[in-house]
This record gives sequence, structure tokens and C-alpha cells, in this order.
Amino acid sequence: MCAGAESIFACRECGREDHPYGSRHCARCVLRERLTDLLTDPRTGRIHHRLQPVFEELIASDRPQNGVWWLRKKPGTGPRLLAQMACGAVEISHDTFRALPSDRSHDYLRSLLVAVGVLTPIDLRIERMHPWLEETVAGLSTQDAALIRRFAHWRVLRSMRRTARENHLTRGMADAARRRIRMAIGFLVFLDTHGSCPATATQDLLERYHAHVGRSLNHEYAFIAWLRECRINTRLTVPDVKRPPPEVTVSDAQRWDAVEHLLHDATLRRYTRIAGLFTVLFAQPLSRIVAMRTDRITLTDDGVDVAFHAIPIRMPPVLDDLIREHLAHRATRPETDHGWLFPGRIPGHHLATENIRAQLVAIEIKPYEHRKAALFGLAGDMPAPVLAELIGITDRNAAAWAALAARDWTGYIADRAR
Repeated sequence: MCAGAESIFACRECGREDHPYGSRHCARCVLRERLTDLLTDPRTGRIHHRLQPVFEELIASDRPQNGVWWLRKKPGTGPRLLAQMACGAVEISHDTFRALPSDRSHDYLRSLLVAVGVLTPIDLRIERMHPWLEETVAGLSTQDAALIRRFAHWRVLRSMRRTARENHLTRGMADAARRRIRMAIGFLVFLDTHGSCPATATQDLLERYHAHVGRSLNHEYAFIAWLRECRINTRLTVPDVKRPPPEVTVSDAQRWDAVEHLLHDATLRRYTRIAGLFTVLFAQPLSRIVAMRTDRITLTDDGVDVAFHAIPIRMPPVLDDLIREHLAHRATRPETDHGWLFPGRIPGHHLATENIRAQLVAIEIKPYEHRKAALFGLAGDMPAPVLAELIGITDRNAAAWAALAARDWTGYIADRAR
């Protein structure tokens, strides 16, 4: 209402003006109507009891317009499958999805059902590995295929599950897992062409394979180590090649230029600025940043504290304001955030690392290189034990960076005790 006149933007049903959609109704009311039609069980005339959480999640979303678009007049794969579940045509279970293609539409709906508690928790990156594995070993002999399956399940997938439980599994890690399996297959094929097998392979054959592929055997180390652990072949060894120290390719001046850019460029997305500053100032990897929860942030009258590891760190000016603004925006729809500091597009999931990385690279900030520069700078400013506690790296890693920064903190503990 303005000066007693009825607003032309007000919804005819709820009277709100914040999400206009068409000339009569707001997007949230349109979404409510269409979702009700989609999820109603014809046997009861009500929304299917198991899909009620889906209804509530989508209705409470930040932008109901996106939900309306998803349920457009010619609904896509996800809405059609939801309608089939609502009327009982297909079962609401993970088995239904396992029988369907693992594409973006099916994965989105499956993630939504997991996020709202309709389906049990599952990591799609691990789930996708199973059909991929079967396709990959299809051309191998029965014996080799069985060996690769054992390696995949007991070494590769086991490691992925452990990382997923810590909420650190990324797309890059999943790609690396596939690469280990493909490399193991490549080694088996090489052995077969030379009349050998994993149990009879010699060190000479392994070294000839190394020369054949023309790269470090570190790529095949996981498979060779597994063969030794299982006592399939204890004769094979991979030389322990000492890694060279990391190269810091970003200068101190370039690092602080990046800080200034992220602090003051209002054209960038706020979450990109915050995540970039966490990397450039506090050497946090993007995989850890996107998995942060809001309980790691403490707001006080004096400032904003962020706990990357054991000890909270007081944020500098401007960054603290950005974090406050970000949390205030998230607080408008807390039921859709699921506790993530950076909630992603898929309900129940945090933002993907690739989302932020691409935006930072577009402004010539390379997260990996700038993180190394931050580690180098921080290691020169504080003792290794303090650095490890503050930013969440191991004592050994902190000591290595301190050595690279040419700072000797060996007397720190004794000095602190005095």
C-alpha cells in the first residue's frame, strides 16, 4: 500500500510483494499450487506423506522462482520422477535411482531427497564409482577384472568413504581415484602383453613399464603398495623419491594486491570474496572453506572470530563486515542452509569448490598458488606449533614451511616456558 492505493505488485493470494511472478500471484504461491498438484497422492488426495519434506524444503527456498522454473509446464526429468513417486508408480528408494542414468537431473533429485531425510545419506561421488567401475573393467579378463574390483573396493573406495565421512571429498579427489584405477588397469595390460601377471611380475618389468609410460611411478604407487599389503606380490617396490620443496610463485606484493582486490571489489560475489580472503590471508584450502559450518563463526560486539582449527582468529576490518553481511543474508532462510556457511545449489550440500575457484581464477587469483604464498608468509611470522594450531595443518607440514621460509623457531618452546 502507498498513500492508500493498493500495490500493483501485491500477490492476490498472500498480499506479499517480495517475489512477483506474473500479474496476479507471487512466485511462492504459484510454486505452492504446482507442488501440491505434483506431489498429491491420488489414493489419498493429499501430498504423499514421505514427500512432505520435499514440499516444505522447496516452498521455503530463497528464490521460489527457481522452483517454478523447475516445475515448468513441460516438467523435466526430476519433476516427472517425483510425480511417479507420489502416485506410487515407482518406489521412493536409492534402488530406483540405481536403475536410472546417473545424470544431473537424477542426481539433483536424489540429493534433494537425501537432504530432507526422505532417503538415507549417501555420497553421489562414491555412488557413481560403482557403475563406472563395472564399465571400466568390462574389457578385462575375468581374473584381472576381479583383482581390479578388489583394489577399487578395499583401497580406493575405502579411502574415499573415509574422506567423505570427514566431509572433505571433492570432485578432484574422485577424479584422482578413477585415475588410480585406470593406471592399475594399464599396468595389468602391460604385464599381460609381456606374458606376466601381478603375482609373477618382477621389479625389472615394473621398471620397464615405468620407461614405457614415461612418468613417475608415484601414479601407480597405490596399486603396487596394495599388491604388497595383500601379499600378492611382495617383490615389487617403488623407489621413495623425495619430493622437492614447494615452489612459491606468487610474490608478497602480488598476494597483498589480491587481498586488496578481494576486500574492496564490490562487483564480486560476497561469498567469493570471503572464501578468497580465507585462502590468501589464512592459507585455507578451498575444499575446507566450502565445508565450513556457521558454528565456526563467533560474532561479538568487538569483532568476528573464525575458528579454522583449534584457536579462533579475529578477522581484520572489512572482512569482518563481509562475514556479518553474509551471515545476515543466510539468516533470512536458515531452514534451507542445513548449517553450511556456504550452502550450494543442491539442497543439503555445500557450495562446490569449482564454483569459487573459477571465479577467483577469472580475476587472476590462483587459489593453490596464493595459498602457498600465504603459508610461506605465515611461516615466517610465527612459530610452527602456533601456525599448525591456527590454520589446521600438521606440525610436520608447519615445520617444513618454516624451514622453507628460513626461520629457525627451534628455541620457541624453551623461550615460551621461560
